[in-house]
Amino acid sequence: MDQITPQALKQILDGSGKIDDQRPLLLDVREPWEHAICRIPGSELLPMRQVPANAGQLDQERPVVVICHHGIRSQQVARFLEHQGLKRVINLRGGVAAWASDIDPEMPTY
Repeated sequence: MDQITPQALKQILDGSGKIDDQRPLLLDVREPWEHAICRIPGSELLPMRQVPANAGQLDQERPVVVICHHGIRSQQVARFLEHQGLKRVINLRGGVAAWASDIDPEMPTY
């Protein structure tokens, strides 16, 4: 499974905003209460427990960057999505905690 660092994702979002010539879906798989505390701008919330029921609605060709708190739940979801046939699934290494630490120190943490 592919992984991306917060720094590399920031460069993508600040530059072309594309992976493989497509704008990636930033899929946040945390719980709503976590998403309410902090989130990466442009991310879409789909809690981990809801992913199996909604995986078929995701674009099979569009790159997906999966995000969670520390990168563990997102890694599990990324593996699941790969098994569902998504072509380009990428885990955000370290999750929003790493994003806050490395990219946005003003972001609230928990």
